[in-house]
Amino acid sequence: MERGYTIVLPGVEGTSWFNISIARGLIDAGHESAVEISDWTTGYWPMFVYHLVALERNKAQAQEIAARIVAYQDRYPDRPVTLIGHSGGAAMAVLVLEALPDDRKITQAVLLAGALSPDYDLSTALDRTERGISNFYSGGDVLYLMAGTLALGTLDRQHAVSAGAVGFRTPEHLSPERQKWYESLLHEEPYRFEMLRSLNFGGQMGPANRKFVAQWVAPRLATVKRQSNEGNHGIH
Repeated sequence: MERGYTIVLPGVEGTSWFNISIARGLIDAGHESAVEISDWTTGYWPMFVYHLVALERNKAQAQEIAARIVAYQDRYPDRPVTLIGHSGGAAMAVLVLEALPDDRKITQAVLLAGALSPDYDLSTALDRTERGISNFYSGGDVLYLMAGTLALGTLDRQHAVSAGAVGFRTPEHLSPERQKWYESLLHEEPYRFEMLRSLNFGGQMGPANRKFVAQWVAPRLATVKRQSNEGNHGIH
């Protein structure tokens, strides 16, 4: 915990092999921060539809996770804090960012196959980060993030193809200067064929693959690089 705090938010299935694989991929890559899988669901995977549609409950869960981040930052100031969410957990990562106090920021967030609508305004979430949000998306996720969220809805309650399949759109209501700021902090990561070498085949589970996380996600994360005489860490 003295080296940083990384929270992995599972999809609507809850704690599973997929999010454990994310954590293991970070460890494989030598990620310095403590890694915690934070299950925001009820813990009963057959209730996955409820986990997707219960927006008010999800916002309450996001408040609890945000409070844990604040408590961590009070104890370990200036350490890197990262949110990594998969599928419904990616949408939850955005809710957690929005739940943080105005004067708090985390280092970065990573969305993997996020079940959030592409027109969702990320302005508040982006403003709660120092290095922005990386969105890994793939048009190959036809079953879950196209047909699935068209039928059942995204976590933000829109019946739409998800941003985890097509990416996010910059809100048109923002001023040109604000749009530039928005796009400078939103790092879109579309699927590439070279990701096949990391066993990501473009579907729902591809970006949660241990090898993919180690080779594509972990290298993008900020880590503690130096230590002062007093034991405080600087972030690079």
